[in-house]
Amino acid sequence: MNLAIHGLDGDIEKAITYYEDPHELVGKADYVMANPPFNVDEIDADKVEADPRLPFGLPGVNKKDKVSSGNYIWISYFYSYLNEKGRAGFVMSSQASSAGSSEAAVRQRLVQTGDVELMIAIDTNFFYTRAVPCELWFLNRDKPEEYHDKVLMIDARGIYRQVTRKIRDFSPEQQQNILAIVWLYRGQTDRYLGLVSSYCQRMLDEGEKCFEYTDEEGEPVYPLPDFVDSLDALADTPQLTFDSLEHDSDHVEKQKVFETEQDKFKQDIEQFKQRLAEEDSSFPLDPADLNDAVQRLASLSEFSLELVQQVDQLYKLASGLIDSYASQGGTKGKSKRPGKNISSARKAVDEARQEAVEQLKQVDYFWQQAVWLTKRFPEAELCDVEGLVKLVSIEEIEANDWSLTPGRYVGVAPEEVDPDFDFGEAMREIHTELDALNTEAATLAATIKKNFEGLGV
Repeated sequence: MNLAIHGLDGDIEKAITYYEDPHELVGKADYVMANPPFNVDEIDADKVEADPRLPFGLPGVNKKDKVSSGNYIWISYFYSYLNEKGRAGFVMSSQASSAGSSEAAVRQRLVQTGDVELMIAIDTNFFYTRAVPCELWFLNRDKPEEYHDKVLMIDARGIYRQVTRKIRDFSPEQQQNILAIVWLYRGQTDRYLGLVSSYCQRMLDEGEKCFEYTDEEGEPVYPLPDFVDSLDALADTPQLTFDSLEHDSDHVEKQKVFETEQDKFKQDIEQFKQRLAEEDSSFPLDPADLNDAVQRLASLSEFSLELVQQVDQLYKLASGLIDSYASQGGTKGKSKRPGKNISSARKAVDEARQEAVEQLKQVDYFWQQAVWLTKRFPEAELCDVEGLVKLVSIEEIEANDWSLTPGRYVGVAPEEVDPDFDFGEAMREIHTELDALNTEAATLAATIKKNFEGLGV
C-alpha cells in the first residue's frame, strides 16, 4: 500500500522477516530505511541463531528460548543488508541504545566496526498510538576515514512542534535545522550557509506578504491593509459613531485612546513597509557577513512583534468601545445589545486581526530559525553544543558502557532567559485583557438576568 500511494514499484514477498530473507539481501542494499516493531520478545532463538544476518551474534535468550528483545535482531539484519558503501536509517526504541547484558555485547561489536555514524534522540509523543521516546540510528559503511572512530550524537528531545495535546512532530524548519548539523559534520558548509540565507530571505518575503499575497485559490489577500479597513468599517457602522456618547467621559476617553492608537498604527505599518523595502535581499554566503545580516534583521523582527501587539491592542480597544455602546448607549429606550451591523463589523475585525497577526508572526519565525543556527554554529563549523550535539570518540563510548544514548554525552542545555521580555508591558497587556473580559462578563450577566426575568424565574 505504501509503495502504491507513492507511485513506486516493488517486489513484495510473503515472509516472516525474523526467519526468512526471500530477497537474499545480505550485502546487497545501498540503503535501508525502516520503522520496525519495538521490543518484540517472541522470536524463537533456535530458528535465528545460525542466521547469516546476525554478524554480531545472538542477543539475550530468556527461559522460554525466545530472544529477550527483537531490537538487536532488527539492527543486525539492517546492518547485514548493507553493501560496502551502504547506509541505513531506522527508528528504534530508546531502550536499545543503552540496553545491557548480551545486547550490550552486540552493540559493542557494532560500534567497533566504526560504521555507526549518527544517533538522534527524539522526545515522547511522536507516535500516534504510543507515547514512548525513540532514537534514530544511522549506519554508514562508507564513513570518511577521519570519522571512522567517532559517532555524532544529537539530542533533539527539546526540538518539536506541539500538534495536539498528545501529539508532537517536527516542523519542516526543525527538520532542516537538525539536518544542517549533519551538513556541518560532513563539511557541507555551503548547504548550511544557504539554509541560513534562505531563512533571511524568507523573513523578508513574509514581511511583504503582510501587505499582499495570493492564497492557494489564487485570490489576493491584504493582511495589514484589511485590518485597517475593518477598523474603519467598524467606526462607520450606523449604530456606532464614536461620538454618540459625548456625555459619557469614560467613553470619550476610550474613543480618544482608540483614535490615537489607530493613527500610530497606520504610521507604523508604513514605516514597516519602508523598512522592508530598504533591506538588501541578497545575503552573502560568508559566515561573518551572514551573521552580521542576521543580527541586522533583529530590529525588523522586533518591529513585526510590536505590530502584533498593536493589532491585538486595537482590537481590544475597539471591543471596549462596542461594549461601552452596549452598556450605556441604549439608556434612552434603545436596545443595549450591539446591533447586527456592529456584530458583523466586530467579527470582520477579529478575522482580519487573526490573519494579520499570523502573517506578522511569520516574519519573526523565520528570523528565529536563522538565529537558532547562527547562535549555535557562529563559525559555520561543527562544534559541541551543550544539550544538543557532540562528536564522540569510540573511547568515550567504551567508557560509558558502549551506550549510544545521545543525552549521556551532550549534557544539559543551560536555561535560556529572554533578555527582551518586558514584565511591565506583559502586565499591562494582561490588565487590558482582564478589563475587557470583566466588561463582557458584566454585559452577559445583565443579559442573562433579563432573560430569566422574562421567563418569570
